Amino acid sequence: MTATPGTLVLAGTPIGDIEDAPPRLAQELANADVIAAEDTRRLRRLTQALGVQPAGRVVSYFEGNESARTPELVEALTGGARVLLVTDAGMPSVSDPGYRLVAAAVEQDVRVTAVPGPSAVLTALALSGLPVDRFCFEGFLPRKAGERLSRLREVAGERRTLVYFEAPHRLEATLSAMAEAFGAARRAAVCRELTKTYEEVRRGSLDELAAWAAEGVRGEITVVVEGAGEKGPEELDAAELVRRVRVREEAGERRKEAIAAVAAEAGLPKREVFDAVVAAKNAAGKNAAGKNAAGKDAAGKDTAAQDIAGQG
Repeated sequence: MTATPGTLVLAGTPIGDIEDAPPRLAQELANADVIAAEDTRRLRRLTQALGVQPAGRVVSYFEGNESARTPELVEALTGGARVLLVTDAGMPSVSDPGYRLVAAAVEQDVRVTAVPGPSAVLTALALSGLPVDRFCFEGFLPRKAGERLSRLREVAGERRTLVYFEAPHRLEATLSAMAEAFGAARRAAVCRELTKTYEEVRRGSLDELAAWAAEGVRGEITVVVEGAGEKGPEELDAAELVRRVRVREEAGERRKEAIAAVAAEAGLPKREVFDAVVAAKNAAGKNAAGKNAAGKDAAGKDTAAQDIAGQG
């Protein structure tokens, strides 16, 4: 007979204060057949704090072995095991290991459920003082400066509130890049060490926050950024759109990429920016042709005047 598939349980763990642990977490830790943990040492500290003695097998499941270990866990699940997945803090799969295992379990018709728990994304969003009715989570930005700026420019026109994770030693560079891509006056909040002893929420404009971060920041960071405001066509005329495209081209971007980025910043269709660039190019061509014609005409009159003077 084929074994009845087991259950994959994604469990949220405290992002700081251990007392935030969901009541069901201790029960799941005690009863799971297999516990897949991002860091087994942190799991040990968690179980000790909760007064739990796991009865099941404990295995590591982190970014470095996620692909290799997923088939092993799926095999346990299809064999009827109850597998508990925990990461270092917050919900598995949210910028943490978990997505591959969930996708593989779903493909095998394994039941997937969750023990809801703390989330740095939602906690920071709620504390930011920025609109929370619509938001999008962007995770970690690329480490390389050029790639980071390019990614930010892609969402410059996004009207939903944006949420990012960032390492403390890259915070100043990231906030400066955000100020360049979104505008220095865009409001934001930097949430540091959420629910921990030294929790801090710093609110202000992106340029103000970048200046603050230059002094050095420690701890785990979540950045919440205000979405782009509603923009009417009158706010950015065709000349300004063309100027912004030209600035990007001079910085090394291809015209197609520059047009797309400016359109995103302005909250406009790419076609509108493209048409403005083409119109400016055509106008410049006509002006140049007109000047050439005028120059030739002036040169012809000068020559005629010289001929008449010579005849005199």
